[in-house]
Amino acid sequence: MKYLLVQEDDEGVEQLWGRCVGVEGLFVDPVPPPREVLTLRGCRPDGLLSEVLAEPDVLPRGLGDVRVEVRDGEEAVQWWTLVDAVVVAHRPHSADPARYDIVLGAGVRSEESLSELPAAPRFELFAGTTTAAASAGRCSAVDGLFTARADPAPVPLELIGCEPAEPLLAVLRRPRRWERDWACLLVLDRHGAVTASRTVGLAVTGARPSVLGGTLVDITLTDGGDDRPSSAVRPVWAQWYQGPPAEPNLWAPHDSPGRAAWLDLTARAWREPVHRPDRFGGEYDLDGRFVTDVPGLHCAIAEALLGPGRYFGREWNAFKDCLGGGFGVAPPFTLNWHDSEVARRALAAVAEDPEDGLPYFEDIVRLLERRGVTVVLR
Repeated sequence: MKYLLVQEDDEGVEQLWGRCVGVEGLFVDPVPPPREVLTLRGCRPDGLLSEVLAEPDVLPRGLGDVRVEVRDGEEAVQWWTLVDAVVVAHRPHSADPARYDIVLGAGVRSEESLSELPAAPRFELFAGTTTAAASAGRCSAVDGLFTARADPAPVPLELIGCEPAEPLLAVLRRPRRWERDWACLLVLDRHGAVTASRTVGLAVTGARPSVLGGTLVDITLTDGGDDRPSSAVRPVWAQWYQGPPAEPNLWAPHDSPGRAAWLDLTARAWREPVHRPDRFGGEYDLDGRFVTDVPGLHCAIAEALLGPGRYFGREWNAFKDCLGGGFGVAPPFTLNWHDSEVARRALAAVAEDPEDGLPYFEDIVRLLERRGVTVVLR
């Protein structure tokens, strides 16, 4: 059995619902949102958007993903992503020729909302990914943003060769009763240790005798959840199925999404209780030869401090939390960063804080030093 279906009770204790031999649909490539036309009104462009407007004869021009922050005063209250945004046209704003109305084609994805739209919203634009985003300007309105959109259809999950426990048998007898309940699908390695978990819905579309025979059952869950990994990172999961990595740099051959998936799996492994106190002092050696992106940097740092397959943050904020203690190593200590120039060059255009503008590599070094770490760049 490679998978367990469990659900926590009111006291946080996991209750076994069933065991499964296989799962079909665990890896799902995200479906891009449908394309729409939006207009940025009264826009003061900056950065990449300003560069695009400076060359009006080469439209349309792609911006990549554009993050829109809706602000109430200085506080961001909503976040949207314009997926694969393309500048289609632009013209001077009617009330202020120094500003622009910019027509974009993009998919629209709502990320998070803390409140309703403020009475006088302000719209800040950022081009690029979260860790590499840079200011793209601001505007007074975004026509077409606040439109009702249908939720994407759920993608089912097939549980193959299941031994259902009593709670799951109750679902199979009366599936409608459980339509809004959720459970965790635990993924095991070949030694039986949990390597990952995913939330799945308990609405059952169908159940039938398993193709594996015997008393096993194949079950179709209507909604397999929206946090499933993509098919591109399947090799990373296959690598971890063999057991936690015992050698350094096994993450290095993977691309950035693969390295990010590697960090996801280390985070799950860290959540298993270890009951070891933090170590203070000493020297650690960071192999910087393969630090060519943000996920690679955090893979290498965790490996230097704790060993292969261990977790010490997966981005800037999580790394900052780990430096506060409770993760196995805490300052003060010395970090010898070998081949540091690889990361310095690779991350020169990546910034955690666009307002600060400090490259990601420099920002990490500064954070380490402020927390009491002696960083020796070699």
